[in-house]
Amino acid sequence: MGDTTDVPNRMSDNDEPDRLGEFDLIAAYFRPLTEGRPEALDLKDDAGLLTPPKGCQLVVTTDALVAGQHFLADADPECLAVKALGVNLSDLAAMGATPAAYTLALAAPKPIVPGWLQTFASGLGDMQAAHGIFLLGGDTVTTNGPLTLSITALGWVAAGQALRRSGAQTGDDLYLSGSIGDAALGLLVARDGRTLAGVDGDAFLRDRYDRPRPRTALGPRLVSIATSCIDVSDGLAADVGHIAKTSGLGAEIGVQDLPLSDAARAALAADPSLLKTLVTGGDDYELAFTAPPSSAAAVATAARESGVPVTRIGTMTTEPDVRLLGPGGAMLDLGPGGYRHF
Repeated sequence: MGDTTDVPNRMSDNDEPDRLGEFDLIAAYFRPLTEGRPEALDLKDDAGLLTPPKGCQLVVTTDALVAGQHFLADADPECLAVKALGVNLSDLAAMGATPAAYTLALAAPKPIVPGWLQTFASGLGDMQAAHGIFLLGGDTVTTNGPLTLSITALGWVAAGQALRRSGAQTGDDLYLSGSIGDAALGLLVARDGRTLAGVDGDAFLRDRYDRPRPRTALGPRLVSIATSCIDVSDGLAADVGHIAKTSGLGAEIGVQDLPLSDAARAALAADPSLLKTLVTGGDDYELAFTAPPSSAAAVATAARESGVPVTRIGTMTTEPDVRLLGPGGAMLDLGPGGYRHF
């Protein structure tokens, strides 16, 4: 495999996509995404080359998305590109890393349609431009199975400073970026055709599901402030539970303190049973993190400088498990929740 700083770079020497030769496809759709960066070697070699900045560690994350499992089979290719790259950038943000580059593995059903590829590549281009990164390499194949995407994102963090799930301390405040539950409600709109918050509200919820907004500006600013961090991909209750379990603690979340969008509030007012969806539904890709009460001012500064709102939603406790508290401190039992990969 070569030096550990090498990463896969061949776009394909497997099945040639229908209608387009391998190198034609690379030149037309993927080489422009390298932004001419020398590290990508013009996508003409077996691997790319990255040199970490002095004093930094390389942070690597990979997510696979399968049609019908992680996204709707008829998903718009531009939205799909945003989602595929966004979920990986969210993982980097949760580690406090600054994004640097990414690789793409695309397994596409036959026949590959050039227009689909063009729109998909355009979505990647817009997303990478927004986060200052570039395509380093990857692989493309055709398949008889469902459309499958796998992106590996790479970033940098100061050596020994990466945010982890396991550092929370008893008494730490629990924070959440942005708003929660929008994507889960958006999935109900997209998949089930439900009307939840009116025309404009439903469009907002659907967009939140289709286009995650990874908090790459906030994550690095939380280094040396947060004691633990995770991105909310599997649902707030489940992901806070991951922090609690790996830190050997529990957590209390005040449901009345949860930051909700206007659309989510409208949906909840019309159907209070949606509270469970808000708390357990996934795909928001916000950051849940902990910090000691003495760091409240630093957290506020990080939020202001990143342009990402942050809300205190609870406390880390010695008592295990995640407890959801309603008005007056009454414990709410919403049953099991959170996305499970297996």
